[in-house]
Amino acid sequence: MKKTKLSKQKLAYYKKILLENKARILGDVEHLENGSLHNSQRDSSGDISGWSTHMADAGTDAAERETMLKLAATEQELVEKINHALKRLEEGVYGLCELCNGEITEDRLKAIAESTVCIKCMEKYNL
Repeated sequence: MKKTKLSKQKLAYYKKILLENKARILGDVEHLENGSLHNSQRDSSGDISGWSTHMADAGTDAAERETMLKLAATEQELVEKINHALKRLEEGVYGLCELCNGEITEDRLKAIAESTVCIKCMEKYNL
């Protein structure tokens, strides 16, 4: 199996970026879970009375929760991609395309450190 041509310094650089991105995303997800997803409309408005909220407010609250759940799911998918890239880094194949085994350009890795497919394969297979 072909191994990466990236230097130890470059691999350390990308590992640092991947770990920082992962930490940031996990912090964002935790913030979503602790903030928007666990609070009701009444909690977030500060209303402690026994009166019910207006139906429109409840609908807005439900739509906002749905949006936050979708965002959290997207963020979790990104964490999984980062974990996959970190695994490839430890296996010595980070920076190589999973499909053609060619090199992923450093410009692509700098832009999207969790990339595991080169631009040619991405375009070829509409990924």
